[in-house]
Amino acid sequence: MFASCTDDITGLNQDVKRPTTTKPEFLFTSAEHAMMDQVTSTSVNFNVFRLYAQQWTETSYPQESQYDLTGRSIPDRHWATYYRDVLKDFKEAKSILQDQKANFTGSPADLKVLENKIYIVDILTAYSYGVLVDTFGDIPYTEALDILGNPQPKYDDAQTIYKDLISKLTAASHGLDQSSDSYGDADLVYGGDTAKWAKFANTLRLRMAINIDDVDHAYASTQALAALADGVIINNADSAYLNYAAVQPNANPLYVDLVASNRDDFVPANTLVNKMNTLADPRRPKFFTDYPVGSGNYAGGVYGVLNVYTNYSHIAGTLKDPEYPGVLLTASEVQFLLAEAVERGIAVGGTAESHYNSAITLSMQDWGVAAADITAYLVKPTVAYTTATGTWKQKIGEQSWIALYNRGFEAWTSYRRLDFPVLVAPPVTFDDADGPTTIVPRRYSYPGNEQTLNADNYAAAAAKLGSNGTSKRIFWDKF
Repeated sequence: MFASCTDDITGLNQDVKRPTTTKPEFLFTSAEHAMMDQVTSTSVNFNVFRLYAQQWTETSYPQESQYDLTGRSIPDRHWATYYRDVLKDFKEAKSILQDQKANFTGSPADLKVLENKIYIVDILTAYSYGVLVDTFGDIPYTEALDILGNPQPKYDDAQTIYKDLISKLTAASHGLDQSSDSYGDADLVYGGDTAKWAKFANTLRLRMAINIDDVDHAYASTQALAALADGVIINNADSAYLNYAAVQPNANPLYVDLVASNRDDFVPANTLVNKMNTLADPRRPKFFTDYPVGSGNYAGGVYGVLNVYTNYSHIAGTLKDPEYPGVLLTASEVQFLLAEAVERGIAVGGTAESHYNSAITLSMQDWGVAAADITAYLVKPTVAYTTATGTWKQKIGEQSWIALYNRGFEAWTSYRRLDFPVLVAPPVTFDDADGPTTIVPRRYSYPGNEQTLNADNYAAAAAKLGSNGTSKRIFWDKF
């Protein structure tokens, strides 16, 4: 008994059940998973982009469809998820990897793997910061993620951040050794395939270049052509998906929100369903259930008002599968971007029509539409590029909006860039910093926590916009 005692009490405050060190692969996987969950989730506490794109609407509680951002502190959660759960873990993973590189004694082949891991962290860090810029505008960047050194980080200029992210993506794409491995199974998207990560980085460069074109056409053209030359995602096999597991907490968040919750909070919005009905779009049974059941007809809930769940089509069962993949980038989206590039005067090759047709085809193939139905759809006068209604912005905007179904954030971004489809705010909306909300939000308001804890820097960023209102435009949203 006496032999078991000690006078040394210095270790009593150490929690032996909680590790003080970890592997960078664990941090990478955690950040990648959190990043995908945030863009995939439909929980109104975290992600209301499907509602803002008017692809879905709500039933009993329509506040978020009426643009109530503050009731559930949605901007705070979106901000915290990316900064705390995603970017911070990526930063820590990179720091450990850089330490390993500085003290590396292994083979040249192993060093390539280590360097590839660092480049992939850089790629997903750029993706995450890009989402934050596209959501809020100016954000903390150069002083971010340093709570001790910069507890109140300044907000950097959004356009400057964009260009720096494109530079980092370029460096990462060029730096990747595509013949070497990286994270292996710890990478939930590409399984460590560095060639696919290079295409992902280049595709992000292309997308960001198209976003910025209305602001700086010469720069956008240079960057888009450089990204295309380096190699972008061109087929569905290279699209960026994360395959979820059958059981929680690793199931698709849609399953959690739509099935496991035992709630009936969402139905397809009439805005989208009516458009697809007009076009007799063959993706309808892939997206929605029919209503009445067995009728082959589809009915969307009225956007932004109370809806009775049983009176409308529902979200298709495919999206309710716990293993249904989350998605970051698809080949269909790339072809729409290339169609835009042609119309914007960027010499990417091909015609706007050919890229437009490829985009629709890839989307339909991705959803399992029969080849004959795809062919028939493309020649409809209401769909065919030469005869469909409106300007190129309307044609591309409306079809990309449909193809970006279940991609709420990118559907909302495409709408803001092209101003199509025409989306109208519901009759009843919540006020924001500017008073009554009369249009579909163009941005999230800055989080309440920033207004309290980082007041001076928040105030400067809001003043630059003109206010913290949701009608203020992101820097690239010029028209």
